[in-house]
Amino acid sequence: MNSEQFKDLVFLTATDTTIGFVSQNAKKLNQIKQRPQNKLFITTLPSLDKLNGLTRVPSAHASRVRRSGKTTFIMPSGDSYRIVQDTTPHNLLLNRLGWAYSTSANMSGKKYDEKFARKSTDVIVAPLKHNGQASSLFKLGKRKIQRLR
Repeated sequence: MNSEQFKDLVFLTATDTTIGFVSQNAKKLNQIKQRPQNKLFITTLPSLDKLNGLTRVPSAHASRVRRSGKTTFIMPSGDSYRIVQDTTPHNLLLNRLGWAYSTSANMSGKKYDEKFARKSTDVIVAPLKHNGQASSLFKLGKRKIQRLR
């Protein structure tokens, strides 16, 4: 299979922070999670090079973004990104896809339910281990930074 065949699939995988749904199809993720269409997803990327092709990181924050681990950044545009630089199956999947939307594997506003997650996905990437630690979350301005989580 090439990456074009993967773009409409929803994967259930252990991400760098939790067990989550990963896909390039935001509409399908919204349907599964039963959440508003206008709510944005975190875009996960396998490398900083991929981020530079999508958005411009304010120069005042470039070093922080480059050195960060398990950190999500909301750019001045409102889009949010997290670079996943490890050797987990999640990172291997991102290398194949190039980028993907990432969200927790639960219905919007509910706790994780493995039965729901398994029946709602197209592909399960094992093993499904949960480390329980959410990513740090920062909102970047042109010069200022605000810690949200």
